[in-house]
Amino acid sequence: MITYNADGVRMPAIKKRATNAWIKAVAASYGRKVGEIGYLFVDDEKILEVNREYLGHDYYTDIITFDYDEDDTISGDLVISLDTVRSNAELFGKPYDEELHRVIIHGILHLCGINDKGPGEREQMEAAENRALALLP
Repeated sequence: MITYNADGVRMPAIKKRATNAWIKAVAASYGRKVGEIGYLFVDDEKILEVNREYLGHDYYTDIITFDYDEDDTISGDLVISLDTVRSNAELFGKPYDEELHRVIIHGILHLCGINDKGPGEREQMEAAENRALALLP
């Protein structure tokens, strides 16, 4: 089950049924099934609070992924800052909806085992994001 909630921000206009099908298709392309996925949309201050409290990081970010995977089933909580999504869309000259979907799937790709912190991993993540975005209905 995939759930969407907002805390302190307006819920983004996501086509939930289509987005759920897309997430499941992307996960399946990595041999994974979707278990319990919870999206929480917040503002910059809330994601900074979560980053400090749970990860010990003192910076803003677009998404934090908490991974509860078991075997080939992905499960997790994904906290997304809509403020940072908006800022990044402007910075990269992308439409807001495209950047939002990129971040939504970024967390799923992490749950599927793709990392973006080590040498060459950022490029692999970007390529995976682009492949996933091409599947978006």
